[in-house]
Amino acid sequence: MSLSVASTTFPINAAPVSRINEVDFDHLKFGQHFADHMVVADYYDGQWQDLRIVPYGPLEMMPAMSSLHYGQAIFEGLKAYRSAEGEVNIFRPHENFSRFNESALRMCMPTVTEEMFINALRVLVDMDRAWVPGADGSSLYIRPFMYATDSFVGVRPSETYRFVIFCCPVGAYYSEPVKVKVERHYTRAAEGGTGFAKCAGNYAGAMLPSKLAQQEGYHQLLWTDHVQHEYIEESGTMNVMFVIDGKLVTPQLGTSVLSGITRDSILKIARHWGMQVEERRVSVTEVIEANQTGRLQEAFGAGTAATIAAIQVISCDGNDHELPAIETREFSSKVRKYMDDLKYGRIADEHGWNLTV
Repeated sequence: MSLSVASTTFPINAAPVSRINEVDFDHLKFGQHFADHMVVADYYDGQWQDLRIVPYGPLEMMPAMSSLHYGQAIFEGLKAYRSAEGEVNIFRPHENFSRFNESALRMCMPTVTEEMFINALRVLVDMDRAWVPGADGSSLYIRPFMYATDSFVGVRPSETYRFVIFCCPVGAYYSEPVKVKVERHYTRAAEGGTGFAKCAGNYAGAMLPSKLAQQEGYHQLLWTDHVQHEYIEESGTMNVMFVIDGKLVTPQLGTSVLSGITRDSILKIARHWGMQVEERRVSVTEVIEANQTGRLQEAFGAGTAATIAAIQVISCDGNDHELPAIETREFSSKVRKYMDDLKYGRIADEHGWNLTV
């Protein structure tokens, strides 16, 4: 079987039996169930070849596979949503495509074409559209990734790679407002490093400090700059935003901060609504003082998995600071509802962000 989308034709090996009946869609946990099919392509002889869709299953690897030893591995995360009419909307996939290639270039890996990324994604989601949950707050999480496949022990860029996309139905990432701790010792990323890329090593290096914070009762960290540990960069695996004196304030982008697509969407919406937006350095001291003087109205994380995660407590240097009550937070509540309505097709897509399958 083969299926053609636009000018791309590639073979499809459909799963003989669906596993969808094994999933309890009323009690979805994030990242535990995987849809029937996946996209696979291989890079060799200087080009991408053998683009195909196959049943979801194991990937072969050799013990000397270079990504296991030298970390050439990148990924993306995006979501598809089911409308009340049964349409499936993939949210801003072209932005994920662009960022995927930015990560690839930073990690000395080959880029992919837009036709290959978007069309394969569209066909995969269409094939597994029954896996897109219909309940409010649920979605189909989509994970494109690429890793080096040379069987070679030596520090050099691989000459071969594999590109894969798989999907999983998910519920809410956070079920409650989060408590975060300002990280003054460990560093997530430094200027000139790989913090702006979605490479596997960024997340591995963050696990120990995150685990230590969780053992103290916090959900995530507020990462700070690597020099002074004073300027806020991200919150856990999310970008972070504050409403101070009625302005939406967020750390500016750089090589140590991931350019989040949810972040970009929220900033565009805020500006469209006429809200003043500031992308700049944001210090821990500024945020704590703004909270103490009643000028901090809201604080929240922004990312694909959680969309918006309200921050209820910020721990700084051994002191817990309670932030304004969740029910008083006008902007984050309004923008969350607007984005949900947009993704689920309940309002017109005035930004042209949904790719409807």
